[in-house]
Amino acid sequence: MWKSLNMDMCLLLLLLFAQLCFCSGYEGTPWCAPIKVKHGDVSCRTPRGEHYRNVMGTRCKIRCKQGYETQSSEVVCMASKHWSSNYACREIRCPKLNMPANGGYKCSDGSYFNSRCEFFCSPGYSLKGQKTATCQHSKVWSAGVPTCVDIDPPKIKCPNLKDKWAEPGKLTARVTWDTPEGVDTADGILTDVILKGKPSKSDFPEGLHKMSYTVFDRAGNKGSCRFTVRVRVRRCSSLFPPDNGYMKCDSDGDNYGANCEFKCTGGYELQGSAARVCQYGLTWSGTDTTCAAMNINVGVQTAAALLDQFYEKRRLLIISAPTAANHNYRFQMTNLQHAQCGLDLRHVTVIELVGTYPAQVGRIRHRLLPPGLALQLRLLLQIPQRSFQMVLVDKQGMDKQRYPFPITAAELFTTIDTFPLRKDEMMLQQEAGQACQS
Repeated sequence: MWKSLNMDMCLLLLLLFAQLCFCSGYEGTPWCAPIKVKHGDVSCRTPRGEHYRNVMGTRCKIRCKQGYETQSSEVVCMASKHWSSNYACREIRCPKLNMPANGGYKCSDGSYFNSRCEFFCSPGYSLKGQKTATCQHSKVWSAGVPTCVDIDPPKIKCPNLKDKWAEPGKLTARVTWDTPEGVDTADGILTDVILKGKPSKSDFPEGLHKMSYTVFDRAGNKGSCRFTVRVRVRRCSSLFPPDNGYMKCDSDGDNYGANCEFKCTGGYELQGSAARVCQYGLTWSGTDTTCAAMNINVGVQTAAALLDQFYEKRRLLIISAPTAANHNYRFQMTNLQHAQCGLDLRHVTVIELVGTYPAQVGRIRHRLLPPGLALQLRLLLQIPQRSFQMVLVDKQGMDKQRYPFPITAAELFTTIDTFPLRKDEMMLQQEAGQACQS
C-alpha cells in the first residue's frame, strides 16, 4: 500500500517540476515562425518586451506598400505556434473587365493596381464612353466598359453610264446596268438596295434622268449614291410644209429615221421629193419639196382631155349663162368673188361658159378657152346654152350637183364639206393651220 502511494506522489512531483522548469527556465523562447513581409513592413509587440518577436502572444501590425494589401492588418502568435491569419502583402487586383461587344481592350498590367486598359472597336464601329480605365486602390476601375456602336453609313457605288442614243425612228433608248451592291464596314448585314427611278433594262425617253440607290444597315445608317441617265436623239434640221401643201411626218418629225411625206393642195403640183427620211448623218434624203400652181393646158383638143387635168386634184364649179348680162350669172359671180378663200380651201376651180356658139366664151380665171372647146364642155356635161345652170364636179370627175338658179357661197361650201374626201382634207388643213379669215 505504501509502496503504491509513494509511486503516485513521485509522478505528481515530477509533473510539478516539469511545469516549473518550463515556466522559468524556457520563458521567452521563440514560438511562431519569424514574420517576413515582402512588399511591406511589420511592427510587433511582445507581451513583456522579450527580445524575440515571435513568442507566443506577440502581436504584429502589417503595412503593405501602395498597390498591395494583406488579409489582416494585425496578426497574433497563437499557442498553436501559428500566426492568427495570413499576413502576406498581395498585389491589389480589380475585377476582370467585360469585353465590349464588337470591340476589345488592351491593358498594361492585366487587372492589377494601376493597370491602364485602353478600349477599341472593330472596324465600322465607334466607341461610346471612356476610352481608358485604370485599376484603382479601391479595387474599382476608374471608368465603366464603353460600348461600340455602328454609326458609319454603308457604302454603295452607283454605275457610271455614258449617254445613250435613241434607235432609228424611236425617241427612247433601252438602258441596262448591273445593280450595285452595298458594303458595310461593321457587321456586313444590309437591307435590300432601293432604287429611285426606272429599273435597268427600261426604255428611257429623251433627256436627263436623275437616279439614286439607297441601302441601310442593321443600325439604321443610310448610304446612297446618285447617277444620271441621259438619252440623246439624233435630229435633222426641221422641215416645213411647202406653201400650198401639207407635210405629215411619223415619229417626232425630225429625229433619225423619221419619214416625212408631202402633198400639195388641189390645183398645185408637187415638185421635188414626195417623201424624205432623216438619215444617220443628220441630213434629209431626197430634194426640197415645193408645190407649184397647176399649169392648165387650154390648148387640148377635147373637153375630156381638159377635165382629166383636174382629176384627183381639183373640184370644178362650171357656171353657164346665155349672156354676160344674165341676172343670175351676175348675182352668182358677185357672190363668189367674196368667197375666193373658201373656194381655194375646198380646191374648187371655177369655169365660166358665157354666150352661145359661135360667140360663146370659156374662161378659167384669166385664161380663155377656145369656142370649140367650150362647146364640147357644154355638150359633154349636157349643159343648156340658153339658160343659167351650175354643175359641181368632184375630184373623181363625177357630176355631184346641178343648180338651175344662183346659190350662196355658204350653201355651196356646205354641200362640198359633205364629200368623203373633204373630211380628210379638213383634218390636214386643221393640222397645218389653214383657214380663211372671216
